[in-house]
Amino acid sequence: MSEGKSLGNPAVVGLAGFGMTTLILQFHNLGWVDIAPVIWLGLLFGGSAQLVAGLLEFKTGNNFGFCAFTAYGAFWISLCLYLIFGTNPELVKAFPVLKFDPEGLGIFLLMWTFFTFILFIAAMKHHTVLALLFLTLLLGFVGLDLKELAGNQLAGTLAAYDLIGCALLAWYLMAVAVYAESGIKLPVGRAWL
Repeated sequence: MSEGKSLGNPAVVGLAGFGMTTLILQFHNLGWVDIAPVIWLGLLFGGSAQLVAGLLEFKTGNNFGFCAFTAYGAFWISLCLYLIFGTNPELVKAFPVLKFDPEGLGIFLLMWTFFTFILFIAAMKHHTVLALLFLTLLLGFVGLDLKELAGNQLAGTLAAYDLIGCALLAWYLMAVAVYAESGIKLPVGRAWL
């Protein structure tokens, strides 16, 4: 690398992976696509690539990006492994502790709701688009919590549509970073706090 050359922005990969995987999961939740593409994208793009992006954010000194991308990368990997191993009858027979449990999934999602709330507060200090991304993510988790823990299917459907908006906001932020390098400035709005 030549001196004076800046490093790439790892957020572009993190936002791309988060957006695409969130989008395909909502397509699945709405019955538009099978679970297989969710698992593959969740393990590789939303999970592994986003995890790497988070670790690269550490090098840039961006604690928010480091925390968010690393954590949500781990979210996707753990969710996919939970589904893969927890729904496999042979593995569950050999290791009953791995069994998929809808209530367990609800508690898993509830923990991510609390975590997302913490990041939503911080996101409001950045700009409008990031605040909206985390607000829609928070509302989506609340809807999924209601679906899994209270059996409210309508909340789950509304959460899916909300999270489609969240995924598109992530892609918009990815475009902000990618286009900026080409001299195209997209608006992100002011901080909320």
